[in-house]
Amino acid sequence: MDKQNLKQAGLKATLPRLKILETLENNPDAHMSAEDIYKVFMDSNDIDIGLATIYRVLTQFESAGIVCRHRFEDGRAVFELDHGKHHDHMVCMQCGDVAEFVDDVIEQRQREIAQKFGFQMTDHCLYIYGICSNCQSQSK
Repeated sequence: MDKQNLKQAGLKATLPRLKILETLENNPDAHMSAEDIYKVFMDSNDIDIGLATIYRVLTQFESAGIVCRHRFEDGRAVFELDHGKHHDHMVCMQCGDVAEFVDDVIEQRQREIAQKFGFQMTDHCLYIYGICSNCQSQSK
């Protein structure tokens, strides 16, 4: 995503917006909180962007459909770029690692259940909480 994409989303291409977008793009497998992004900026000494600005930009990005916000079990909001492809999440309750997956059988079953109850599904999310294989092997 670049300046043109921001403009298409109705946002000016300011330096903070571009830097936050760049940080999310450089960490495609991460679900980053505003604090995580702030730490990247503090560690790099690249740019001085305040935490309040990061929160504001992430909220603007969410409203524009650029990012998706998730609130996993710990209640902390994390963000990922919205590439328009649905996926679900597995969250490790020990280390906080997040794994994404897509399962067509689960997706079909959710549609069937909604239809069975006369519910018009407009969106959905599935979070599976547990202990990842790394944490399981460390505790043995």
